[in-house]
Parts: sequence; structure tokens; C-alpha cells
Amino acid sequence: MLNVIVPTLNAAKDWPRFAPAILKCVRPEQVLIVDSESTDDTIELASEAGFKLCSVARAKFNHGGTRQMAAEMLPDAEILVYMTQDAVLAEPDALAKLQAAFGDPNVAAVYGRQLPRPGADPIEIHARNFNYPALSQTRSLSSRKQFGIKTVFLSNSLAAYRRSALMEVGGFPTNVIFGEDTITAARMLLAGYKIGYVAEARAYHSHSYTWMQEFKRYFDIGVLHSREHWLLEEFGQASGEGKRFLQSELTYLWRNAAAQLPVALTRTFGKMLGYRLGRAEDQLPLEIKRRLSMHPGFWVKPVANTHGL
Repeated sequence: MLNVIVPTLNAAKDWPRFAPAILKCVRPEQVLIVDSESTDDTIELASEAGFKLCSVARAKFNHGGTRQMAAEMLPDAEILVYMTQDAVLAEPDALAKLQAAFGDPNVAAVYGRQLPRPGADPIEIHARNFNYPALSQTRSLSSRKQFGIKTVFLSNSLAAYRRSALMEVGGFPTNVIFGEDTITAARMLLAGYKIGYVAEARAYHSHSYTWMQEFKRYFDIGVLHSREHWLLEEFGQASGEGKRFLQSELTYLWRNAAAQLPVALTRTFGKMLGYRLGRAEDQLPLEIKRRLSMHPGFWVKPVANTHGL
């Protein structure tokens, strides 16, 4: 059995595109909405669609812990698909294509291709094309020699997990700022499993971040790498992948949108600064970290295990 889990917060604006697309792929009762005290019509819309519903206090939401809680609510699901409320499935068989990858018993998790949203700017388009190419692949632990830190790349905006393998590696971590998908992928690879990328399973999902949002996102990546330093020890530093991305981005913009080059360079500087500050977060006051982070709620309280919510 396959079940879809979607954390939501004020998702009404995304609903007209998100809900019809997912209902072309699965039955309503296969979808679990985990809502964080939305103040719009999200709960009503989910109920009208026939989706299963549960709630979590917004202050207690945790990217890993809340997703793990949802997994434990679905003990009969063999495959758990995680999506975000702004990811719009591109074809009615997108989830079936993800599920088919589990025909290999050594595959523990797979993720799909994220396409630029309609109206995406050139920087968005390049980022999606760079991170989600048209060619499918399967990675194992030995792939780290070729891909380095990219070996553990995986996104819960459109990802599926073999439930038994997820539980075998301890489930999602419950005390990370974000990157629960990355950590889980790494644990699975170290346990001898494989991670699949299914380019044919597609969804529209991208963001037009401001330079400040980029800064904050990379601050949080730095925090993740600082606190989970074993990721870099096992799979390599992030600097090589960053250089490869920058070279690709500048080449793409030079050919397609040269006027965006100054913007891209400014954003690159912000990302580098944010990442370095995140790596040094243990030297920063708590209030400063809260202001620099894209997830300020992570810093206002000790992060608790959310399984009992």
C-alpha cells in the first residue's frame, strides 16, 4: 500500500493546483494532511477532498519529527510518499513511477524530478535543471567516490520511502533544523541500501527566493553541516559541489539571461556568507541565530521529540 503525507501551513492558496493533481494519482483516503494550525481554509479544503487529517501545534512542528510521527500513524503503508503543499504533480502516473523503482529490493528511497514552476525566472530554472536532470540514476555508498556530498541528495518535496527501511535506520531525525531527508538518505546508504532518482516522476516545484532568503537558507545548511559533521566526513565537503553549481549557473545565465549575472553573483556571496556563519553557529548568540535562520522556531525552544503529538 502507498500513502502520501503532506505537511501543510496555510495551503489554501496552493490548493487549486496541488489537490486536483494529487487526486489524479491516488485515492483521497491515501493522503494524510498534517496541518500546523492553519488560519485559512486548509482544514476545510482537505476535509472536503476526503483526505485524512491530523494536526500538530505550529510551535512543535519539526521537519523530521513531524514526518516521523506521520509515518507511525500509517503502520500498514509499505511505501510512504512525502510531498510539500506547493509541489504539483505533472502527470497522473508520477507516483506510480516512483513506486515502480522499489522493484529493486535494495532501493530504500527514491525521489522525483522537480520542474521549474510556471513563470519561474532564469535563476530558478537553472537551479532546478542543475539539481534535477533528465536522466534517472541509482546511487549506492560507493557512489560517493563520484558524487561526494551529492550522493545523499534527496528532497521530501517529492520522495518515497520503503517503510521497513526507514524504520530500520531509525526513521527521520527529530532534532534537526532541516535536511531530515538528507540525513535519512545518508543513513540508508551507510546501511547498504540504494537511493534512486526517477526523472520520469515529475512535479512542478521551485521558489523565487530573495537574496536574504537565500542567505538564511544557506545559514541553515551550515548549521546542519556543523551539527551533523559526520555527513561531510562520510561523503565529502560541500565546496566542490558549490563551485560546480556556480560555474554552471554563470554559463547558463551568460547564454540565456546575461542581465541576471550581477544578481546571481550577489546571491552567491550571500549564500557563502550564510553558510560560513551557519558552520560557526556555536559561536553566535541564540537571538542572532534566530534572526539569521529561515526556521526561527527551531531556536526559541529546545527541540523535542514530536512522536507523541
